[in-house]
Amino acid sequence: MYLNYTLSGHIYISPPDDCRKIVDAILATDYDKDFCVAGDFNPDFVAELMKAGFLVMSMNLSENSAEPDFILLPKLHLVRSALFFENLHIKKSIRRFLSRFELRPDAEFDLIVDRCIEKHKADWLTPPLVECIKKIRSAGGKNDSGLLTPSENARPASFALYREGKLVAGEFGIVCGRVYTSYSGFYDEDNAGTVQIILATRHLHEQGFLFFDLGMPLDYKNDLGAVDISAGEFVRLFREGVR
Repeated sequence: MYLNYTLSGHIYISPPDDCRKIVDAILATDYDKDFCVAGDFNPDFVAELMKAGFLVMSMNLSENSAEPDFILLPKLHLVRSALFFENLHIKKSIRRFLSRFELRPDAEFDLIVDRCIEKHKADWLTPPLVECIKKIRSAGGKNDSGLLTPSENARPASFALYREGKLVAGEFGIVCGRVYTSYSGFYDEDNAGTVQIILATRHLHEQGFLFFDLGMPLDYKNDLGAVDISAGEFVRLFREGVR
């Protein structure tokens, strides 16, 4: 297929493009960048990017706060962090904390997104991207099951962690098929963030997910048993989960 590039050498993706074929082309051409570029915040288009395996980020190109110029940055990591459930490692020092917390799957979504923005000052969670993610979630209907389950379509979802009725940690991400991709998270108490990931991992396993996609590799993810995989291996596994 014909690829469009920006002056910076990034692949430009537009709504008429087949996002899955873009991924194939990225892998076939040994594209050496994590990011592509797109300019349309249409929820259907963004959902297609997610279903193709992109972790969708954003940024403001303008230095003038009064006239922002937002773009999408669909990201296909050159190296991806994946937590396969059989590899989950729980340190002895953290085991005693697990029973002190309650995990509520797919709860407090809007609040958790807002807390992530507040906590991390995340420039990539721009207002139009956040609005788009919330629209995609609303279009998927309300989930009253108390569970996070596989979804045929891209569905924004969350995990909320409570201690004695107080929200102390949480994260949000995207469910595509049997893969859950983590986007961002926060914690307000020591150990709460680690407990949240552990309990979320157990829940995903119980609900039939294939693996926990943790995005960018980091040491704390490896400590929990995550492994670094190539973009090609990630796409193969991701497609196995979404077909």
